[in-house]
Amino acid sequence: MAVITLTSDWRNSDYYIGAVKGKIVSRKLSANIIDISHQVLPFNTMQAAFIIRNCYKYFPVGTVHIIAVNTLLSVKRPLLVVEKAGQFFICSDSGFAGLIFPEEDFDVYKVDIGDNVSGTFNSLDIYADVAVKLANGEKPGSFARISSDYLVQMPILPAIDTNLINGSIVYIDSYQNAITNINKETFERVGKGNPFRIFVQSNHYVIDKISKTYNTVPVGELVAVFNAEGLLEIALANGPVAELLDLKPNSAIRVKFLPGETDKKLQLSGE
Repeated sequence: MAVITLTSDWRNSDYYIGAVKGKIVSRKLSANIIDISHQVLPFNTMQAAFIIRNCYKYFPVGTVHIIAVNTLLSVKRPLLVVEKAGQFFICSDSGFAGLIFPEEDFDVYKVDIGDNVSGTFNSLDIYADVAVKLANGEKPGSFARISSDYLVQMPILPAIDTNLINGSIVYIDSYQNAITNINKETFERVGKGNPFRIFVQSNHYVIDKISKTYNTVPVGELVAVFNAEGLLEIALANGPVAELLDLKPNSAIRVKFLPGETDKKLQLSGE
């Protein structure tokens, strides 16, 4: 059975979701349509790409992903099919390819949609049709042309200095936990096992250890963990840290390592 996923900046109350699903199943009755998220902020390409980047690898080869964010098309913003590791990603030329697959190899195809560039519901009129073609086993090269001319954006990376990482929050999850762009490999490479201080947006909120789980600190205390994707995450034990500290995407997260404090080392609580 073909797998087609749907990610959008709609809301569950919108009829758009039902319309697109209805069109797909009317053309491909055996399709398994999976909702990844319909909570992307309007037109937020980076947020949509972050969500897809951190979940696509768990889908089987042949999966078709519809990214219904920034869907209005034009001559300058054509429709793309991005092929990576046997999966297909249908999106507008809004920088998705580089944001989802930074520093990785992938193929990009531009889809000729003729006079349909002015449509108001492209996800229904165009994206769904392309998804059905791919789900039915058609190769993107049969209806699109491979291209190297597309918009390139890259995820914002942390700035690294001697004993210092200046990062930022890139995503707020449904628990109001704040996920940063600082990964475990960078943290360990810069820190070299030295003690550290994590400053959350200001010098007032400080964390000095990495925990294995959220519940290794008392309720109401700040906690830092590396999540399942290896990204530094700031949370509040049993609380909404982003709401309480007014954290948003792009809020600053600074990690300062203290190599002079030789009597301390990186602590993993809960061991």
